[in-house]
Amino acid sequence: MAEKVKKIMKNGKKSERFWEFKFEFNLKNIFILLFILLILFSFLGNMSRDAAFLAEKPLSTVLQEVKDGNIAKIRVEETRLLVETKGGERYISRKEAGDSLIKIFESVGIDLKSVEITVRDLSMGQLWIGLLTNVLPLVLTVAFFLFLFRQARGAQDSIFSFGQSKARVWNKDLPKVTFADVAGVDEAKKELEEIVDFLKNPAKYKTLGARTPKGVILVGPSGTGKTLLAKAMAGEARVPFYSIAGSEFMEMLVGVGAARVRDLFANAKKNAPSIIFIDEIDAIGRMRSMGIVGGHDEREQTLNQILVEMDGFEPNTAVMVVAATNRGDLLDPALTRPGRFDRRVVLDLPDIEGRKAILQIHAKGKPFASSVDWDRVAKRTVGFSGADLENMLNEAAIFAARQGKKEIDSKDIEEAAMKVKLGPEKKRLQSDLDRKMTAYHEAGHALVNYYTPHTDPVHRISIVSRGMALGYTLTPPEKDRLHETRSQLIEEIAVMMGGRAAEQVIFNELTSGAANDIGQATRVARYMVMEFGMSKLGPVNYGPNQDVTEWGKSLMEHNHISPAMQAEIDKEIQRIIHEGYELAEGILKKHRTQLDAIAEALIDHETIEAEEFEQLLGGPKKRV
Repeated sequence: MAEKVKKIMKNGKKSERFWEFKFEFNLKNIFILLFILLILFSFLGNMSRDAAFLAEKPLSTVLQEVKDGNIAKIRVEETRLLVETKGGERYISRKEAGDSLIKIFESVGIDLKSVEITVRDLSMGQLWIGLLTNVLPLVLTVAFFLFLFRQARGAQDSIFSFGQSKARVWNKDLPKVTFADVAGVDEAKKELEEIVDFLKNPAKYKTLGARTPKGVILVGPSGTGKTLLAKAMAGEARVPFYSIAGSEFMEMLVGVGAARVRDLFANAKKNAPSIIFIDEIDAIGRMRSMGIVGGHDEREQTLNQILVEMDGFEPNTAVMVVAATNRGDLLDPALTRPGRFDRRVVLDLPDIEGRKAILQIHAKGKPFASSVDWDRVAKRTVGFSGADLENMLNEAAIFAARQGKKEIDSKDIEEAAMKVKLGPEKKRLQSDLDRKMTAYHEAGHALVNYYTPHTDPVHRISIVSRGMALGYTLTPPEKDRLHETRSQLIEEIAVMMGGRAAEQVIFNELTSGAANDIGQATRVARYMVMEFGMSKLGPVNYGPNQDVTEWGKSLMEHNHISPAMQAEIDKEIQRIIHEGYELAEGILKKHRTQLDAIAEALIDHETIEAEEFEQLLGGPKKRV
């Protein structure tokens, strides 16, 4: 209500503060104003009865003092008498409600001219004060609770809007994304381009008896472009596009989710043909009756309504439903069957050609140096998702701007790639012994990698801390591999154990720095025994079954393994890890001189690139 104006600069000096009053007519300000008025009127009402804090004397005393000539004037206020003596003293007295003070004076023989009598009629004043003090608190209480209720549910909602859909309609005013802005997922893009063509040219397909698919579900890891593909559909399709997240159907009130589903499909049918996009559908589409929650769970009722709307008794041929999730294994079978989601589009991490295309898209608008080799960048970023690549180029631009460069070069991209995957550099103060241990640890990884022919070559070795790691040995894959052989996995375990083996060989001591390496090696060995069948136990899957699709069963149903077999599995995992450790230890002992040379170079320079590493060892790594 009262808005304080900040200091204003005049001629380079700050002027004095002043106040500007501005009243805005809203519920909050009106409530505050009425509250202040209530307090004010109550205070004034009390002030009108200023005799409340005066002494009170009986009427007989007043009559006697009037006879004695001590009273100067009397003010009559209904039944109350405000008396003032000639000496300046003030007090109050009272009379009966129906009695007249003049008649009382006449009955006791008092001359009315001996005292000044004034009469004040307070009937109207008391009426207004009573109205304000009794009715206004009720009005303010109702207004206060209405204000709280409105704030809790949002000013835009009304009391009857809980069941209305919160989907956002894609219109021409929003930034337009097309299929030209999507790369690295060519198969998925082709599927959705076909869906858009269905909606644009339905007659072409109907002549051959084809019907429009009712639903498409996009499944893939985070950052692979599921939501981006949906935005591209909205940009390409010339039909209404409704976008909503799975969690937006749920509310604290029972039945709201199903009501919002009905409202969403009703709006989409009115504007058919149309597209509904449900992001993160696993929030409401998980398999039913999996746990202790009964069949009347709010989430289940919402899912049931979606099932009915997509393929219920009433035909629905004009509304296309597109959904996205990175947990496709959790969805209910009734939701993913043909007739509801007819197409399941899987988005994988982009291959080298896909990464090149993604890099070219996100490189637009950024000044890159002509020396940047995009083929090398694509090879360097194996395992990066589309979101990772976009973030990498953005970080490269920030890094170049921080150094005052006019163009982004390869060093900026390399630093950004390291930051995306491992985090920023940390200049931690380490003792000489800690630096030496870290240097030998990373040198052990690198040297074992160099002498194992099935592993990818070293790209960089560093003892500069990043994230939670005190150092790192970077070995990105040179190309995308679809299969892993037993020889490759054993050598990868050996590389992982190379740091621990170097600590044992050099210091005859064990440190906690190998904890992450041991965890990764154990995980690979466990997969080899329990799922890949790469042990003496044979090609038997001993792991949890994640493909259970029978009605009502859990998605993570564990097989029954006897204690004896579990002991055999543990022995096999231990044997494989020891096999990798012995391989690493043998390499380090055989090439101890080279291990010392790598560690000394790391202590002196902190970071060794691939070319420097190969020069220390006499040439490039020999591959199989």
